[in-house]
Amino acid sequence: MRITQRVKKILANYESDSPGTKTSLARILMEGKLGGSGKLVILPVDQGFEHGPVRSFAPNPPAYDPHYHYQLAIDAGLSAYAAPLGMLEAGADTFAGAIPTILKLNSSNSTATSKDQAITGSVEDALRLGCSAVGFTIYPGSDEQFEMMEEIRELAEEAKSVGLAVVIWSYPRGGELSKQGETAMDVTAYAAHMATLLGAHIIKVKPPTDALEQDEAKKVYKAQKIDISTLSKRIAHVVESCFAGRRLVVFSGGGAKDTAALLDEIRAIRDGGATGSIIGRNTFQRPREEALDLLSSIIKIYQGKV
Repeated sequence: MRITQRVKKILANYESDSPGTKTSLARILMEGKLGGSGKLVILPVDQGFEHGPVRSFAPNPPAYDPHYHYQLAIDAGLSAYAAPLGMLEAGADTFAGAIPTILKLNSSNSTATSKDQAITGSVEDALRLGCSAVGFTIYPGSDEQFEMMEEIRELAEEAKSVGLAVVIWSYPRGGELSKQGETAMDVTAYAAHMATLLGAHIIKVKPPTDALEQDEAKKVYKAQKIDISTLSKRIAHVVESCFAGRRLVVFSGGGAKDTAALLDEIRAIRDGGATGSIIGRNTFQRPREEALDLLSSIIKIYQGKV
């Protein structure tokens, strides 16, 4: 694996990490059509746990098969494929070494009432399956947030000790947050910063809106004249909140949207200086050829071609 100067510069930002962990991170950064560019497009398929199989896969029935997602990520030239334990196990041998994988270590489900997730995988599982990284979700704002933070602190320490990278999904919800507040500018930047402080190599958040949730934060945004008028400026503010861009920040694809709206959002994410996208339902719920065309367009945007 030849590592580009751009990737070497990114790895230098992770000053406490071992050569093993940096190698795992480099595998993701050097993979696929964006390999070496410092940009990432990752396929996450944890929606079966989160929303159930019918809501996740019935729109495109071939997606019930775990092999479908491995192959989609490989054929599209993506940076990595992230999924819970069972999904990765179902294709681990067939696709061994074909694409970097990220084992999602915790999951929720749509029958739950608490804003929490169960630990459903281990660092040992990730090693056994040849993963490059582990993933974990925290819910800033939830009554369970501190327990979740303690869990990822312990798991991240273990993962880094054996040379794995750490990806944190930081999704504000619960507590006194309004529904609008879950993606508000101040709350999203705060959630991304928390994931950074918890030691994540890659931070995943949702694209923020121009809403402001917290009264004390509103005062500072106004006093400092922080411009959040466009999505690209809001993305830039989130990136700045992650150690002034010293950490890799990717944004989710969110709920279903038409192709034009999705590509406009991707352009704003690129223009805001983010690392890239981690996009699931908006790709695997489409017919395979349509999904491949869409992913090709997304990659070209991050390449600066369109």
